[in-house]
Amino acid sequence: MAPTPQGPAPRSPGAPVHAADLPPLPAEMADAVARFGKHLDAQRGHSVHTRRAYVADVTGLLRFAVRHGAHSLDDVQLQVLRGWLGSQAERGLARATLARRGAAARAFLRWAHHAGLTAADASDRLASPKVPRTLPTVLTAEAAGRMLDTARDDALAAEGDDRPAALRAWAAAELLYGSGIRVGELVAVDVHDVDVRERLVRVLGKGGKERVVPFGVPAARAVATWLDEGRPTLAGAGTGPALLVGDRGGRWGQRQAREAVHRLAARAGVDDVAPHALRHSAATHLLQGGSDLRSVQEVLGHANLATTQRYTHVDSDRLRAVYAQAFPRA
Repeated sequence: MAPTPQGPAPRSPGAPVHAADLPPLPAEMADAVARFGKHLDAQRGHSVHTRRAYVADVTGLLRFAVRHGAHSLDDVQLQVLRGWLGSQAERGLARATLARRGAAARAFLRWAHHAGLTAADASDRLASPKVPRTLPTVLTAEAAGRMLDTARDDALAAEGDDRPAALRAWAAAELLYGSGIRVGELVAVDVHDVDVRERLVRVLGKGGKERVVPFGVPAARAVATWLDEGRPTLAGAGTGPALLVGDRGGRWGQRQAREAVHRLAARAGVDDVAPHALRHSAATHLLQGGSDLRSVQEVLGHANLATTQRYTHVDSDRLRAVYAQAFPRA
């Protein structure tokens, strides 16, 4: 009788492993991952990006576990979880990424236990790496103004085939800074979501939460000019309702938006920034202008006030001035 083929020998959970060495998931585990993805869609209200990241993280965990001898979900014990995170730390992954993957593992194993797929929740004692609290990148008001003035001047001076792209970059930059929305929210905006007269834009944020955000007169001018002169040039029969249209007539993407912001920063001679820095800058400048944290939280769409409080670090001088002026024992 021919010998029975053997799979790869189990390794110690701390042993290094390459992605190519990881085996496919057994049917039971693959089914659990699929069910977990549906659970995230139906119960947790996560964004599409978060769901995709969690499912990918859990798939990686289970493939690692199988590679190290696991045959069922009950075999995914604390030692395996620590070995999985440790192997990724050795690859140099950022602490924020490790923290997210640990959170995905905990969410999955907690769900699996509650769903009756495991006898216990092996992630109960799994510690997450502490993520350093980094301060957001923020432009000064002068630098942000220079960026937006450059975008306007480029758009109004552009001619021929260059004009639609310049008008689009102007509208995008003004909306990112003027409303503080995320780049993913920006590219998802449809024409009917924008009220240029009232200077309001409706966006769908994280967790499927809708909010209406105001923007200023410069952004209204940029958007109106784009709608009048830029969008009709690029839009076609299959464009749909997208506000920002790409060069080929489809919805403009996040990568293209980021590239446009990087180019604009270079043109304006300011520090290289990503779209999220314009959001950070808008929040900081709102606080510097006297807005309260709750209002800024509502504009940004933060679920927790603690997230908004990150922006108070740049406003310490104003806080000290208010304290000195208002407090009797200053």
